[in-house]
Amino acid sequence: MATPVPTVPALAPERTALLAMDFQNGILPLAPEPDSLLVRVKDAIADVRAAGGTIGHVRVAFTQDDWEAVPDRNKSFSAIAAAKAMHHELDATQIHEEIAPQDGDIIVRKIRYGAMSTTDLHEQLANRGIDTLILAGISTSGVVLSTLMEAADRDYRVYVLSDCVADRDPEIHRVLVDKVFPTRAHVIDTAVLHELLRTP
Repeated sequence: MATPVPTVPALAPERTALLAMDFQNGILPLAPEPDSLLVRVKDAIADVRAAGGTIGHVRVAFTQDDWEAVPDRNKSFSAIAAAKAMHHELDATQIHEEIAPQDGDIIVRKIRYGAMSTTDLHEQLANRGIDTLILAGISTSGVVLSTLMEAADRDYRVYVLSDCVADRDPEIHRVLVDKVFPTRAHVIDTAVLHELLRTP
């Protein structure tokens, strides 16, 4: 029996990108049930790729210069810089091999929460004529929240895959997915995404 599709805008795959954000070796284990999460993300990527959409990979990682440029007033990232954590060449900052990028994918390295503020992601998407984003990521309260806010402000149509985002705090995750995200994005799951991509 087909999964009923809620009243959400149809997807035009040629103008759509799925962003797989922070699915890297050092972050994935922090998510609840990381193995099943990774399977769902992998399936969503395969669906979007098969439909002719774009896949974007976002990872967080730092160079020596990046660490040195973080001011002490940055509550989150000054600690990372002080600890010299998440160097861009470490295995912990590499994208998990199960969803390794393929030719034609977009890949960006960020040094703050959001996927756009410290990268050229917006420019790369614009160059491909992409105006619709599907978000998957760890964590719900970090990269997903920050990227959604900026994408909405930049007038993208945004979908959030509710079963492809995760957070260590289940209550924060619930409030964001159930109450905050629906005011700025279409919140769907991977089954609905599959049906949307099949809809002519």
